[in-house]
Amino acid sequence: MLSDLTILAGGVLLIVGSFFVLAAAIGVIRLPDLYTRMHAASKAGAVGGGLILIAVALVEQDVAIAMRAILGFIFLLLTTPLAAHLLARSSYFAGYKPCTRTVVDDMSGSPEQNSANK
Repeated sequence: MLSDLTILAGGVLLIVGSFFVLAAAIGVIRLPDLYTRMHAASKAGAVGGGLILIAVALVEQDVAIAMRAILGFIFLLLTTPLAAHLLARSSYFAGYKPCTRTVVDDMSGSPEQNSANK
């Protein structure tokens, strides 16, 4: 009975995680500029990948594989936002400007945030 519940929960998490990965892929294709695409890929991709890893941990029912999946999930949650932030910041200072529909640009007009000026 418990095994059936874990397999069912793993299946549900797998479907939900796949939905988030699909949403991330659609966002990368449809969004207008580098920053919004990076936002979609990092946020929805991390959640989707994390849910899929949790599903693997539930369905496999092996402690070694479950621990690896959980560690992968934690690594994904810790590194994806940091990497996206660093890539966006370096892209902005390399000259990639946001699209014209961007309403708020907090980094424009603040040369003290530019590490090249220090």
